[in-house]
Amino acid sequence: MTAKDYRVSDLAVARGGLVVLEGVGFTLRPGHALVLRGPNGVGKTTLLRTLAGLQPPVAGDIGLPPEAIAYAAHADGLKATLSVAENLAFWAAIYGTDRVETALNRMNLRELRDRSAANLSAGQKRRLGLARLLVSGRPVWMLDEPTVSLDAASVALFADVVRGHLAEGGAALMATHIDLGLTEAGVLDLTPFKARGQAAGTASDFDEAFA
Repeated sequence: MTAKDYRVSDLAVARGGLVVLEGVGFTLRPGHALVLRGPNGVGKTTLLRTLAGLQPPVAGDIGLPPEAIAYAAHADGLKATLSVAENLAFWAAIYGTDRVETALNRMNLRELRDRSAANLSAGQKRRLGLARLLVSGRPVWMLDEPTVSLDAASVALFADVVRGHLAEGGAALMATHIDLGLTEAGVLDLTPFKARGQAAGTASDFDEAFA
C-alpha cells in the first residue's frame, strides 16, 4: 500500500437538504485508525457516505480519492444466490484483485465457502460482508458500525483484521460504539461540528441510517 496522509478540511455535509455538520477537518495517516464519536443523529453516517463519494459535500475539501476507499455500510452487499466464495470472487473481479482465499482465511469463512449467502446466519453474513474489504486492495477502509450482528469472538476476529490492515500501511475511519482495542486509533468527536440546520440544495436525500 502507498503511504499517504489523507486530509479533510472545512467540510460541511447534509442530510435530506439540511446541513448537519460543518467545519469538519482531520488528517488520516497510514497505519492509523480514527473513530467517529457523537450522539445518535449527529451525522456520522452522513459524513462517511460523503467521504466515500456516495453524496456530494456542501462545502470543503476531501483529500480522499474514491479509488482509495473501501466502504462497509449497514448493508452487507451480498448476492443471496451465490456462495460465500462466489460472492468474494464477484467483488474481487470488481476491484481487480485475487484475494479471495486470503479473505476466506482471515474472516474464518473457509468452512462456509460453498454455502449460499441466503443460508448464512446474520453474523456469518456480516463476516462475509466485511470480508469484501480484504478483497478490495484499497488503503482506506470506511466502516459504519461494522460489528453489528457479530458475537464477541467475531468482533475480536475483525479487530485483528483491522489491526493487520493498519500494520500493512492501511488506514481506517469508523463509526462504532464497540471498543476494538486498537491502540493505533484516535477519536474524532463530531459534536463540536454540529451545524445549526442551514438548508442545502445540493445534498442527497438518501441516507437510510441517521447515525
